[in-house]
Amino acid sequence: MVSPPDVDAADAATASARLRDFLAGAAISADGRLPPERDLAGRLGVSRAELRKALADLEAEGIIWRHVGKGTFVGARPVDTVADVAALTRRTNPSEVMQARLSIEPEMARLAALHATSADLAELRSCIARSRQAETWRQYEAWDNRFHRAVGEATGNALLLGLLDTLTAVRRAVTWGRLRYNPVKPDPAHHSFEEHEAIVAAIADRDATAAATAMRTHIRSVERNLLARMARGDD
Repeated sequence: MVSPPDVDAADAATASARLRDFLAGAAISADGRLPPERDLAGRLGVSRAELRKALADLEAEGIIWRHVGKGTFVGARPVDTVADVAALTRRTNPSEVMQARLSIEPEMARLAALHATSADLAELRSCIARSRQAETWRQYEAWDNRFHRAVGEATGNALLLGLLDTLTAVRRAVTWGRLRYNPVKPDPAHHSFEEHEAIVAAIADRDATAAATAMRTHIRSVERNLLARMARGDD
């Protein structure tokens, strides 16, 4: 995408980097809505034009989505509308979310092993590194979410990626929205770190069976921890 004439390429890159850092560490509202453009530009120390270029780039990547008259939201645009995702959220529960993940994500990891590019692998490794550097659970979850979408992107299958985006939107509302308010950062021994590494290693080796197995193992671990928190009534 070509920058608007009034936005220098270096300034646009700076605005994009600051926006990514903001999304990883900021206290986003419960509905995922970002502050208005004027306020956000002030917080980031960039111009409105630079911010709009950064927002357009991140929207193209599926990191945010925008709705005229409603604002800008973190995450991928739902397949239809926010109302559709809200309706799904009301009809489901964390256990069903995990069942859906187990049905979809191992196959996506298998396809990623067959189709991932060097850029895809670099993005996956970057997500792992940033998640390890996270100072809060919110930051970790932002990079965990990005990691799983990067696996989806590596499949080269737009329809599967759309299904994953919808699942992710519901997952955030059903599981994270109810169960994660802990401000403490993940322990260095958190299970997901090594499990993510195993997924990427298998994808890099072009071992489709190992990639699917590694993803299934990871989702099972997430499911056990999630259901254990539910049983304890963690809030």
